Amino acid sequence: MSASSSIAELLGSPQVVVGFGATTLVLLATTFFYLKNNEGSSDGGAASTSSALEKVEELDSEKYPGGYLTIYYGSQTGTAQMFAKQIASESESRGFHTRVVDLQDVVDNEDQRSISDIATLDASHNNIDVVNDDDGSLIRATLAHPHYREGNAMEGRSRAIFLVATYGEGEPTDNAQQFVEMMKSKSGIRDIYKLEDSPGLISVDSCIRMGVEVEEDGEEEKKNDSGSSLSNDMVLDRSFLRDLDFAVFGLGNKQYEHYNNMSRFMDASLAKCGASRIAPLGLGDDDDDLEGDFENWKDNVLWPALTEKFVKGGAADALAAARKDNDVLELPECPYEVEYLKDGASKKVDLDMIQTSSKHYVQAMDCPIVASRELRDPSDPGSTVHMEIDISKHMSSLKYQTADNLGILPKNDSALVELVAKSLGFDLNQLFHLFPSAEESAKHTLPFPTPCTVRDCLERYCDLTGSPRRSDLKQLAPYARDEMDRKALLRMSSKEGKSEYKEKIVEAHVGIGDIVTRLCPSIVCPLEHFIMVCPRLQPRYYTISSSSTVHPKTIHITYALLESEKKNGGKFTGLCSGHLSSLSKGDMVRVFVRDSTFRLPKQPERPIIMIGPGTGIAPMRAILQERSYERKSIGDAQGPNILYFGCKNRTSDFIYRDELEAFSDEGTITELHLAFSREQAEKVYVQHLLAQRGAETWKLIDDGKASIFVCGAVKMGADVDHTLQDIIAQHGGMSREKAKAYLGKSI
Repeated sequence: MSASSSIAELLGSPQVVVGFGATTLVLLATTFFYLKNNEGSSDGGAASTSSALEKVEELDSEKYPGGYLTIYYGSQTGTAQMFAKQIASESESRGFHTRVVDLQDVVDNEDQRSISDIATLDASHNNIDVVNDDDGSLIRATLAHPHYREGNAMEGRSRAIFLVATYGEGEPTDNAQQFVEMMKSKSGIRDIYKLEDSPGLISVDSCIRMGVEVEEDGEEEKKNDSGSSLSNDMVLDRSFLRDLDFAVFGLGNKQYEHYNNMSRFMDASLAKCGASRIAPLGLGDDDDDLEGDFENWKDNVLWPALTEKFVKGGAADALAAARKDNDVLELPECPYEVEYLKDGASKKVDLDMIQTSSKHYVQAMDCPIVASRELRDPSDPGSTVHMEIDISKHMSSLKYQTADNLGILPKNDSALVELVAKSLGFDLNQLFHLFPSAEESAKHTLPFPTPCTVRDCLERYCDLTGSPRRSDLKQLAPYARDEMDRKALLRMSSKEGKSEYKEKIVEAHVGIGDIVTRLCPSIVCPLEHFIMVCPRLQPRYYTISSSSTVHPKTIHITYALLESEKKNGGKFTGLCSGHLSSLSKGDMVRVFVRDSTFRLPKQPERPIIMIGPGTGIAPMRAILQERSYERKSIGDAQGPNILYFGCKNRTSDFIYRDELEAFSDEGTITELHLAFSREQAEKVYVQHLLAQRGAETWKLIDDGKASIFVCGAVKMGADVDHTLQDIIAQHGGMSREKAKAYLGKSI
C-alpha cells in the first residue's frame, strides 16, 4: 500500500488504519563517488576531478527541475525542525530534491570522503586557496558538498535554507552552538550582538593593502595602518562560501531584547563569507504569530525566489498546474518504525541517533525531593513553593554553579495518558523500540531514547496539554475518519482560520490530548505516526535558588503554581508546576543542570545591585547565600549588596521574608528596598523605587563598577531596563543610545 494513498482508501474503517504499518520518508540515496588522482594530467587535479565527478548520478530533470536543496535547522524545542520538514514536504511539488540536516551534523561530520572530495575539488580551481583548517573543512564538506550542486560539481553551486531559532538572550540553540562558533571565526564577526564590521576587520583579498607580512614559517602577521597586530580570528575569507546560495528564516520573540539575533548573525556571516543571498532574511515573532510569519515568508518570498532563479522555462507553470490538480488529502509519510518487543526483550538504542534538541532526555537524572514548603500566607489564594532536591548520587552530572538553571522534565497526568491510549487503541504496558525508517538512518534522527513502554512515551515524551501549532492540526487531519473532524482541523490550520484557532485552541488551553479524546474522537493513528505528529514534551527551566558552595549536594528551586480558569468553566494548570505540586518528600523528579549567565564578579569588592520581584528572588537568594558565606568564611572585603524586591502585600506573598531580614541583620544585604504594589491606591513596583534612587544607582554603576542582576517576568525586565537607561542617560549625561550600550556592559 502506498504511503501516499488517499483518505478514502485508508480511512474507510478503523481496522484499516490500525493495521497500516510504518511508512517511510524517502530521502536522498547516498551516492558515493571516487576522486582518482591523475598526476600525468596536464591540468593537474582538474581533469581527474572532472572525470570522477561525472560518475555522480544525476537527478531527473523533469521531476526536479530546480535541482538539490538542503535545509539546515538550529532548534531548541523542535519548531525550526518542524518548519524545515514543512519546506521539505512541499519541495518535490516545487521541483526540488531536498535533504534536511541538523546543524550539529555539520560539525559532527565524520565522512572523511566528503571532506577529501571538497578539498580536491577546491584544489582544482585556480586562484582559490584550499581550506586547510578543520573547522572550514567541516563546513565546506557539508554546505558545499559536490553531490548536492546545481549542474556539474565542478562549476555548480550549492543551495541552502537555514531555519534558525534564537535561544535565551540572543544565543544559539544547543545544536547550533558549535556551528555558530565556526562561522564567527570564518566570518570575522567577533561579537554576535554587533553585526557591523568590527574595527580592524580585514579580508583575505585585501591583505596586501592592509600590510600583511608572511613570515618564513608561513604564519601571517597582520597589522593595521598603525602597525599594531591584529588577532588571527579577525581574518575574513570572502571566498570561503563562494559557491553557496542561501536564504535564512529566524524564529524569535520580540519580548526579548536581542530579537532574532541568531538568524541575523547567520544571514550576515554567510554573506561575509561570499555566499549569495537567494531571498531576504525572514523574521518570525513567537510573541505574535510565528507560524503565520513563517508561512508568509515561505509562500510569498522563498518559493517565488527559488522558482524564479532555479526552475527554468515552462517547468514552473507545469508544477503549479500539478499542485492545483493534486488536492487529494494524503497520509503523511513517517520517518519512524516501531518494533514491539516481546517477553521483556530489549534493544539498546545508539545515543548518537537521538536528536540534539532532545539530548536532555538522556542527560536528566531521577533525584529525590527532600523538602517542600509553601512560601505564601494561607490567606493568599496563590501558591509559591520552595523545593529542595537531593543530587548527592549524581554529583558528576548535576554539579552546578550558583544561580545556574535547573531543567525539569515534567510528566503528563496519568488520567489523561490513559484516555489518550484508550482513544487511539494503544497498550500502555507494551514495550517498544523506535528506529528510523530505512531511508532515514542518519545521526540525530530519533526524538527520544527507546526501548520504553507506551506509557512512558505518552507520559514523558509527548506534549498532550500544550496548544498545538496550526501545522500540527494540519498533520492530524488525515487521521480523522469523520469528515467534519477533518474539515474542522484543516480550517483552523489554514491562514483564514487563524482567529478560530486562537479562540478555540490557544485561548481555550486545548492540547492534542483534548483533540484526540474529546474534540475529534474519530482520529485513528498508529503509534509511530502519533510520535511524528505530536510535539515533544519540553523541559521547564527554573533558576536555582541555592548557593553551590553552601548547598553542594542539594538544589533549591522556587516555583509558582500556574492556574487559571478556562472559558468552559474548567481549570487550567501549568504542566510542570502542576506536576511538581503533586509530588511530596521522597518522590523522584527528573532533572538536569543548564548554565546561566548569572555570575558573581570575580572582584568581591564590587557592588551588586539585585532586582528580583516575586519568584525572581530565586537567583538573588542564591547570590546572597554565596556572599554571606564569603563574609563569614573567607573574610573578603565586600562591596555593598543592594536588593530590590516586590510583591503584592507584605502579609500575604512576601516570600523568604525571614531569610531576607536575616541577611539584612547580619550585614550581607546593605540596602533592602521593598515594593508592595497593593498596599496603596497607586501601584508601586521595583522600577519606581529604582528611579527614586537614580543618583545613588548611577554612582554605584559608574564609580563602583557595580554588577546588575535582574530576574523576573519579561515585562518587568523591560521596565527595569528602561529605568536604568533613563538613570544612566540623565546622570551620566549620555544619549539614550549610549546609555543602552553602557548598560549592556553592566548587566
